[in-house]
Amino acid sequence: MSAGEISRAATARDTGLEEAHERANRRWAEVLQETRVAQTGVQILFGFLLSVAFTPRFEDLGAFDTSVYVVTVILGAAATGALIAPVSLHRLLTGQQMKDDLVKIAGRLMVTGLVLLALTIGCTVLLILHVVLPNLLAEILAGAILLWFALCWYVLPVWLKKRSARRR
Repeated sequence: MSAGEISRAATARDTGLEEAHERANRRWAEVLQETRVAQTGVQILFGFLLSVAFTPRFEDLGAFDTSVYVVTVILGAAATGALIAPVSLHRLLTGQQMKDDLVKIAGRLMVTGLVLLALTIGCTVLLILHVVLPNLLAEILAGAILLWFALCWYVLPVWLKKRSARRR
């Protein structure tokens, strides 16, 4: 969408005159923009994870750390797939008059991808901290990171949504 189209869409939305197809187009543009942000992060993290197995210190990892690494790579691959899926949906289904369905499915894939990304980051933190800190401290800190993601990415939006619903 161009800047003018975005401005007109925002005006229509704000005045309540936005038509169904305009709303679907706006929501789809928002999903694709959100996807771009999440994709970049997951791709960088996944690339880093793939390179770890080829470092000299990787052979020194114990069974626990190796297992955490394998789980982390699998989670990262799954997050990458879920976060890139909306692009594939868009490319393969453009022009099929399915935008409302695509927005819903892409939204679910984004949430799934973000859950998988949070788990990937948590496991990455656990792996790194487990190598440099005492085990229990590494596990506590990795758990704290996962809790932080849960609060920022899920609890806060749900709380804001409920608060907004109460105001209406």
